[in-house]
Amino acid sequence: MASMEGKTVLITGGTTGIGRAIAIELARAGARVLIFGRHQRELDDALEALEDTIGEAVGMIADQSRPEDITKVFAWAKSMGGLDTVIANAGIAAEGLADISDQEWRYAMETNLLGYLDVAKRAAEAFDGKPGDIVLIGSVSADNRTKSTSVYTATKSGIQGFADAFRKEMGEKKIRVSLIEPGAVGSDMQESSPEEQRKKIAEAKMLKAEDVAELVMFILTRPGRCTISSVRIEERVQS
Repeated sequence: MASMEGKTVLITGGTTGIGRAIAIELARAGARVLIFGRHQRELDDALEALEDTIGEAVGMIADQSRPEDITKVFAWAKSMGGLDTVIANAGIAAEGLADISDQEWRYAMETNLLGYLDVAKRAAEAFDGKPGDIVLIGSVSADNRTKSTSVYTATKSGIQGFADAFRKEMGEKKIRVSLIEPGAVGSDMQESSPEEQRKKIAEAKMLKAEDVAELVMFILTRPGRCTISSVRIEERVQS
């Protein structure tokens, strides 16, 4: 396994699903991981799982949709010595625009898109002229654009476009920006039960969160001259 020793990584939404798997993968490689999520129980469970890794892990409660929480998170990270990598992963599911309330679709936009931009901006500032990595977890929904997903698709399409442009803005500042767009991943965001998800994973109809985490590790351990601009990772058997 490649080493992440001496690196400090902030993972938004690091308490469940893909974010938690990324935290465990990087901590096993020696990274110090800082995670946050919205719920104390999930944070406690994630930190307990991270106790078995060689890296240090700390966490806090915060909501990516709230600018004041993001400011608090980055102040916390600065007090711990700064950051080498930021992974914007926190997100929520959202249905079609006509099927959800104004409050729900606005919250989805604030979490899944505006929150990503806020995190990316604070990350670039936190690196303070040093090399750094920003990894954005998007979705194949940016291109697939299926029925009853218009709000979610809007957020992920926005992330896709933002990542392409932001990467060009950051390159000369020694900051790499990478976008990962997973397909269906077994997690708490899925409507299917854990048992159904395990069956789909066994049938190669769904990814494990660890598949995405391993891809993050690959991206972060490339030579500094390289940027993995974007990667689409999907289940082998697709409908």
